[in-house]
Amino acid sequence: MMGAIVVLSLYLIGAFAEFLAPFDPNASSSKDIYHPPQMLRLIDRDDDGGWRLRLHVEGMKAQRDKFTLETTFVPDSGKKIYLSIFGKGDPYALWGLIPMERHLLAPVNQEEHFYLLGADRLGRDMLSRIIHGTRVSMSIGLIGVGMSLMLGLILGGLSGYYGGVIDMVVQRVVELILSLPTIPLWLGLSAALPQSWSPPQRYFAITVILSLVAWTELARVVRGRFLALRNEDFVISARLDGGSTTRIIFRHMMPSMMSHIIASVTLAIPVMIIAETSLSFLGLGLMPPTISWGVLLKEAQNIRSIAQAPWLFAPGAAVCLAVLSLNFLGDGLRDAADPYAQDSR
Repeated sequence: MMGAIVVLSLYLIGAFAEFLAPFDPNASSSKDIYHPPQMLRLIDRDDDGGWRLRLHVEGMKAQRDKFTLETTFVPDSGKKIYLSIFGKGDPYALWGLIPMERHLLAPVNQEEHFYLLGADRLGRDMLSRIIHGTRVSMSIGLIGVGMSLMLGLILGGLSGYYGGVIDMVVQRVVELILSLPTIPLWLGLSAALPQSWSPPQRYFAITVILSLVAWTELARVVRGRFLALRNEDFVISARLDGGSTTRIIFRHMMPSMMSHIIASVTLAIPVMIIAETSLSFLGLGLMPPTISWGVLLKEAQNIRSIAQAPWLFAPGAAVCLAVLSLNFLGDGLRDAADPYAQDSR
């Protein structure tokens, strides 16, 4: 249940990224380069010495070390940045259709900035970039698995239902693809993409590349279920009743194995997410200005990031959370679809 809640939350975050992100993910500030994270505070002291409930963060100011000439940020006790819920911020178009300027959390003074997860080397808000990266990374897993599912259902279904020569040909193709090392295959196909392609073109191409390998596992699952079902009484009855092959497959066989397909799809999405993250991290996947978790992690490859800006690794925590949640959800669905296998374990 917890895995399902987290997965649903991640997809909702991706769907409403513009509203949930405090700032434009590409907006930069030269004075806030590598700005450290600020803690969100609820209780504030007023001018009379009393206490009140008001969202704010403590301000910080940059100072340069006179010996190393390195810029560091120190607390500015005389400055507080007050925040408002559903406040006005950078204008945007929700889903590219609805013009809005309200954000879940925004500074009261729109000239001020706050960084709950710090800023990167260009002074861009990491929280906003991670939220927008959630949309790309989670959707590429879902769309990629959807494309793999279509190939797996068609080829695996034909292989399992008809058998014979069709089964032999499809299985040899599956074995050939599975015999190829996955990571070098992905790297080679990704490196062949033209650098001049636009972000949408590259997004679609990476999705197709990931799907070219992932469909094989789904095809084997579907084939196994079709082999088990094609001699069942209800399938034989439908065949004797004069039902067409299409009707038998989609009306009778598919519904009886849908729970297994859903479980397999759920377990395949984390593989897609990790693959996209790995390719983008190596510079062969998605490229800026596209924002994904892998693109964000690519900016944390240097030693300075480890020593001075560890918050740049925050997208890695998002990847771990998504993968673990999807695995827990997939395991739960698989156990629900096959309780006898659960008892045997």
